[in-house]
Amino acid sequence: MDFSRSTIAWRIVDPIVGGVFIYAGAIKALDPIRFANDIDNYKILPWMIGIRLAFYLPWLEIFCGLALIARRLYFGGLSILTALISVFIAATVSAKIRGLDISCGCFGRASKNWSLPAHLALDFVLLIFLLLLLGRARGQGGANSPRNVDV
Repeated sequence: MDFSRSTIAWRIVDPIVGGVFIYAGAIKALDPIRFANDIDNYKILPWMIGIRLAFYLPWLEIFCGLALIARRLYFGGLSILTALISVFIAATVSAKIRGLDISCGCFGRASKNWSLPAHLALDFVLLIFLLLLLGRARGQGGANSPRNVDV
């Protein structure tokens, strides 16, 4: 196995990004009703769909974060998280354009006082890292490549 400095650096990025999503998912999973209200604040989905998503999405984030850390189902986890954060960024920008005063609730009370630019900056940093990891995984032969599976 080639463990160059670049490879080691990217091995550090996986658990950091995965950990961020595990933490964010856990915060939302502990209070799904609050998360449902946060989803409803965007005024994009009917309440019944929002409440279902509030019970489902946190666990999806947790499992995808674990996939990044464990490097099992890695490509799928990266793909799902990239899609989720892209949709979230689009929903946030849409809400701001429509003049809605929203709080995303992604990190619970810890992020309650963050400004919109701070939230978007974190989201774009995560998106950039996810895209880079996704490109790197594809460049190594995709999800089923023996070079992509590390012990």
